[in-house]
This record gives sequence, C-alpha cells and structure tokens, in this order.
Amino acid sequence: MEERQRDDEIEARLRLSLIAGPTDPVLGRLLRRYGHAREVWRAVVTGDRIEPPGDVDGRAFSERLRGLIGRARRVTDRGVAEARDRAGQFGARVVVPGDPEWPTRLESLGTDQPYLLWVRGNGDLRNACLRSAAVIGARAATDYGMYVAAELGYGLAERGWTTVSGGAFGIDAQAHRGALSAGGCTVSVLACGPDIVYPRSHERLFDEIVGSGVLVSELPPGRTPRRHSFLVRNRLIAALTPGTVVVEAGRRSGAMNTAHHAENLHRPVMAVPGPVTSSLSAGCHHLLRDWQAVCVRDAADIVDLLGELDNDVLPAGRPRADPLTLGDSARAVLAHMDETHCVAPATLALRVGCDVPALLRELGLLAAGGLVERSDEGWRRTR
Repeated sequence: MEERQRDDEIEARLRLSLIAGPTDPVLGRLLRRYGHAREVWRAVVTGDRIEPPGDVDGRAFSERLRGLIGRARRVTDRGVAEARDRAGQFGARVVVPGDPEWPTRLESLGTDQPYLLWVRGNGDLRNACLRSAAVIGARAATDYGMYVAAELGYGLAERGWTTVSGGAFGIDAQAHRGALSAGGCTVSVLACGPDIVYPRSHERLFDEIVGSGVLVSELPPGRTPRRHSFLVRNRLIAALTPGTVVVEAGRRSGAMNTAHHAENLHRPVMAVPGPVTSSLSAGCHHLLRDWQAVCVRDAADIVDLLGELDNDVLPAGRPRADPLTLGDSARAVLAHMDETHCVAPATLALRVGCDVPALLRELGLLAAGGLVERSDEGWRRTR
C-alpha cells in the first residue's frame, strides 16, 4: 500500500510540475493545506471549490486557480509518459518529499519548496548535501577568482565536503572542477530540465559530475533555461547547503541573489575578499561590510564555520535508529561494515551485490539514523 501511495504521489507531483512553474503561490499554499499532492491534483483537476488562504488576495488567488484548472485538464497521460521516458533515457530519477534521498533542508523554503526533483548521477542527493557548501560567483570571473574557486572546491573535497553550485561559466564551473579533481562529490543545480546541457560547452563537465556526484533540477525534462529560471533556481542552491560562499560578484548579480536567499533562510553567508579596484569583488566587499558576511580565505575557514553548525546527520537529542527495525537492504549494507575500517562506496557495493546509486541511498538512510558516518577514506559504522 505504501508503495502504491508513493507512486500516486510521484504521479501527482509530476503532473503539478507540468501545469505550473516553481514557487507558484497557489500550488505552494495548496500543498501546505492538503499535505499530499495527490489530493491537490484531484481538487484541481475536478474543479472543486477551493477557498483561498487568508494571507492572499482572494480575487488574484481565484484567477490563478482558474488558470491552473484549465492547464490541468489539458495534461494527458501521454504527456506524463513522455516526460518519464525522456528522463529515463538520460538516467534521471524522480525524488519527492518523504524519500530517503530528499534533502530535508528544502523544507525551510516553506510554500516555495519544489514539487519534486529530477536527479541524475551516482551520488545520493541528500547524503551529498549533509556536509556541503555552496560556492558561487561571477560568470565572467577573473583569473584570481577562478583560481580561488578551484582551490575551494578541491579543499572541500579533501575534507569530505561537497561543493554545490550552478554549473555556469566562471566561478561555478571552477568550483565543480576543483572538487572533481580531488576525487570528491559535487552537486550542480540546473536552471533547465535534467536532460538539457546548458551551457553546451559543459557537456564533459556534466558527464564527470554524473559519474561521482549529482545533477539536480526541479524543471521537467525538455525544459530549456530562461532568464527567470536562474533566479528561481538560486533559492535551491542556498537551501540545499548549510552556508553559501561568494567568491566574486558584482553588486547586482545572480550570486548576490543567491546570497539574499541564504540570508533569508538564516544560513551563514561567506565572501572571499578581492582587489578593491575590481568591480567583480564589489559584491563580496558589500557583503563583508554591510551584511557582516564571514570573510573566508580557504576551505579550512568554511569547514571551521559550517562544521560547528552541522547537526543534520544526527540532531541533538535524537535517538539512533534501531538496526532491528531496518529493511533487508539496509541491514545487508550494515553487515558489511565495521567501526574500524573505512570502505569506499564502489567496494561496498560490490560486497553487498548492488549498484552504487542504490548503495548510496541506503548509506544516506543509515547516516540519517546515526548508524554510519563518512570520512575522507570512505564509510564506516558509527562508533
């Protein structure tokens, strides 16, 4: 029954994503009211009378709801199947709230939480973001900024931390490359469908990210990027991580927009200082002077700050999971681990007899229960 309910929830969220863009004020509030997407979809597609929430203008809500009802009635089973098939061709999977791979930090977005996520890659999204930092900045970056971004990505990976960024030219790409060059995990949040490579010249970079990390998007397959998509996407970069680092940015830029989101979510904002004569460091200096952002020089500074705030793996006062309550797959993974020796995911997958993505999902679940932990050398049982 639970599996059937999950399938229905995925189907409903997929359909909702086809009739409305991210952060739709009507759908966000309806999901908060009903709790389950399948109930929201039923109400919308049948045209049930839905009273507007008390915190919105009733007329505007009703007009927007009528538009959603009209689009919902045009969504066909064929359209949903085509989205699934296209995602499957590129190895993208659907992750919804309640799944072990769903990052719980996204709940801080409230009614702006994504309906679902399309995920590509051998990494586990939630697990990758447990200890992570967003490293962002200008597309037209200077040589100084590019060097610093790569060093931050490399240094974070050396310490077992994940670099999250947007896959764009400049700072984003260098941060991803730095993490990959250290053999670490990196997450790229896309402003297009999971099957679209943008920018086109980053096809090889994205392939490398898929190999050891994650590409993630809230937009359905086939959706090309638009100017507004990047600004909406930025809230996910800020929400997935415990803190955001701006390497280079103008006073008005996408990176500053991401920093605003992080500030609104009460997450630490960090900035790398640059030459006072550089317009590409003007945003960083503004953050340092007027926002009281934390000045960082290297990955050690980032980890020193965020490591003290890291309580997502096992919050204080939360009991550890009882191994006897685990499913067969999780128990099999735990049986091939000990408290002394760390083991790499690929090796552990071979021992257990499963593929790496499935193993990482189980490790994420076990980590959430406080039963396993990750180190620079791999994974081991918690002492």
